[in-house]
Amino acid sequence: QVQLVESGGGLAQSGGSLRLSCTPSGTIRAIYTMAWYRQAPGKQRELVAFINSGDGTMYADFVKGRFTISRDNASNTLYLLMHSLKPEDAAVYYCNAVIKVGRDEYNYWGQGTQVTVSS
Repeated sequence: QVQLVESGGGLAQSGGSLRLSCTPSGTIRAIYTMAWYRQAPGKQRELVAFINSGDGTMYADFVKGRFTISRDNASNTLYLLMHSLKPEDAAVYYCNAVIKVGRDEYNYWGQGTQVTVSS
């Protein structure tokens, strides 16, 4: 059983910073792409950033220059460093990973961590 456990959400002031973490657990053979998504109330879940197994990254336009995605391959931990937070960044942030378990690859989601930004 693979789980993604997120941490690091909370309350930040506008212009402030937070760092999110996501640690996979379970019997994992390999981790391919990892990503952060977010979902604000009444809105669809949207991709924030992803990182592939070669550390190539992609960011949504609305976070470019402010957020940085990274991964520690030794611990398989995924991070999202968020700077210059805006009220519109408030959402539940979800970790996502494509993980090889046994012979097959599966798409996993974390439980979500709330980010609140005060103006």
